[in-house]
Amino acid sequence: SRRTHEVHAAESVAYLNRALVRLQDIWEEIGIPEEQRLQRTNEVHKHIKEEEGCTMLQMEKNSRTRLELMQEHKKQRMEELKGLISKDTELCGILCTTPFCIDQNSIPSLQQLKTYHAYLDDLTKEKERRHEEFVSLKKDIIVCMDDLEQHPETSFETDVMCEDEEAFCLSDENIAALKLLLSQLQDRKTENERRCSAFRTKIQELWERLHIPQEEREALSEHMVTSKKRNIEALQAEVERLEVLKIQSMRSVIESIRAEIALYWEKCFYSQEQQQAFFPYHADDFTEELLNLHEAEVKTLEKYYIDHQELFEGVTKWRENWTLYLELDKKANDPGRFNNRGGNLLKEEKQRTDLQKSLPKLEKTLKTQIDAWEQEHDKEFLVNGQKFLEYVQQQWEHHHTEKEKEKLERQLKKTKQTQEDMLYGTAKRTPSKRRIAGTPTPGKVRRFNGTSTLSTPTSFLNSGLGGTMCQSSIQKPPLSASKVRSLSPDSSHQ
Repeated sequence: SRRTHEVHAAESVAYLNRALVRLQDIWEEIGIPEEQRLQRTNEVHKHIKEEEGCTMLQMEKNSRTRLELMQEHKKQRMEELKGLISKDTELCGILCTTPFCIDQNSIPSLQQLKTYHAYLDDLTKEKERRHEEFVSLKKDIIVCMDDLEQHPETSFETDVMCEDEEAFCLSDENIAALKLLLSQLQDRKTENERRCSAFRTKIQELWERLHIPQEEREALSEHMVTSKKRNIEALQAEVERLEVLKIQSMRSVIESIRAEIALYWEKCFYSQEQQQAFFPYHADDFTEELLNLHEAEVKTLEKYYIDHQELFEGVTKWRENWTLYLELDKKANDPGRFNNRGGNLLKEEKQRTDLQKSLPKLEKTLKTQIDAWEQEHDKEFLVNGQKFLEYVQQQWEHHHTEKEKEKLERQLKKTKQTQEDMLYGTAKRTPSKRRIAGTPTPGKVRRFNGTSTLSTPTSFLNSGLGGTMCQSSIQKPPLSASKVRSLSPDSSHQ
């Protein structure tokens, strides 16, 4: 009835008034300025303003429709918020993080839900990253524990090794603890490998010095490869056994070490004075103290050689190349080098030329290394007691001097031979298979006005007389007695 509609309308107006008063109180409580409160009140009036051409019943119907729609939106948002909170709680339990800050009892805005979704997406990615890291760390930890033959000792290690991967708390603290555990296990594994390596080196040395049979060595072959706990124990036991044998055969062991020391002296180019500085080398009281001195010395020499191996090998290479170069250079200047050499002549000449080019380059490299060595050690680098670079320079100078000396001797010998040929006649030589171009054939003479003359290569006399050209007016060498008789005045006119 009309009366009923009026009552409903009055109730609606009263409700709206109460709501507006409540809004005013809330706006005031949260500190909204008066100017903004008025603007908001005007906005409310727009929504409750009577629509033109619309009855009160239609307005009520429209309001109910909007209310139902808004209630549906509220329900959807609250359900979405509930799902997000549930997922957040799960991730927080796994990652040990703080839940997202949002009022669970209020209706969230669309922007709040969007922000919550983005936050959970990032959190999910972080969970996946940490899980992958955890799986990788756990795998490495298991391998290390297996290599160390070690079982979990703490509750944390037990959780890592035995607990389900999905149940493990992936907090920052746990991930950091996993990394620390793995680092400790790796350090322990590295230490075990270092100990095993030291044991193996010691065992190899003692095997050689004590001349241990091969069959005894093969019995330990398994432990010479892996570095687990039982391998360490076996290697340590072998070292202890060999040390006892070493004490029992002291003299032979010391002599064996002396051979190693002598080898290092040679490889490190020790001078006689440097060698004699190690007095125990010549001692004959074969005690454990003497053995310890020798072992310490060979270790010092070994380290010294390894630290400067490149330099020592370079010096050795230079000496070998220099010796080869001198040998090839001597062959190149040998008068009989063309005899019975086959195809080696060209090969040797190429090798000599290559060495002549490479030796200065090697010397330059060695000079750089020696300068660095001398700067590091603050002393001169000596080879057999002499500065190496000075030694190199002396070798080159000596080589050039010897070559000049040989050249001078050849020139003097040639000059002497030429003079003898001019005085006594050229000695008869065995003819070669192929005559030099320009040499006249015996029997062929050139006659000028009835006088026979033989043409002589100018190079022959030039080389013997310091390059002076021999003129045709020079008196010919005297003829032999037999030739004088055959060319008597009687026979010359026949």
